[in-house]
Amino acid sequence: MFLEIPDLLTPAELAHLQRAAQIGTFVDGRGSNPHSKVKRNLALDAGDPLYQETSRLMAHALQRNEIFRNASFPKVMAPPMLTRYPPGNAYGLHSDAAFLPIGERPLRSDLSCTIFVSPPEACGGGALSVALGTRRVEVKGAAGSAVVYPSDTLHEVTPITSGERVVGLTFIESRIADRARRDLLYELNEVAALEGLGMQWENFTRLQHVQMSLLRMWAEPN
Repeated sequence: MFLEIPDLLTPAELAHLQRAAQIGTFVDGRGSNPHSKVKRNLALDAGDPLYQETSRLMAHALQRNEIFRNASFPKVMAPPMLTRYPPGNAYGLHSDAAFLPIGERPLRSDLSCTIFVSPPEACGGGALSVALGTRRVEVKGAAGSAVVYPSDTLHEVTPITSGERVVGLTFIESRIADRARRDLLYELNEVAALEGLGMQWENFTRLQHVQMSLLRMWAEPN
């Protein structure tokens, strides 16, 4: 599933994050991946009071979004982190780590999420480039929007040639670990939501039975 979510952030939330990117203390982003040879960006310092504040804001925006919840089946989410890419920065082709040391146990990264804080015209370059088979999909989302994609997908952030890219990043452990099952259940749920009320009640009940049965079979409750 490669999913774009428009208007994830309210105008007030977006303005707050943009302000935090201007006044916050940022450090070398390789602190979270010190052995990377392709990562060049800046991350909001975890010791800055703005870190917890902005992280909670972005997490809340995702948690309240129905599209995000329905597509990702979130179980655990890493604290979203505000990042900056000034001129010359980039993040070369990579796949995100399978497990992240978050909380009491490692988080399995099933899905990655980029929240766009700066508008696409704020920088030259800076596209999120995702490899889908032999093709590349490049995304420079509108400020306040987000994109969710499988963490095992090869992807990169193209070099910044001018201006600056500001985004939030997080990783999600889904209740449904298998990508194909997660996508199938999402599509089935979408059909039920869009067409269910137009069906005969008996058939809609049967459809709901299939939905709940698959959820019980595939989802991790805790």
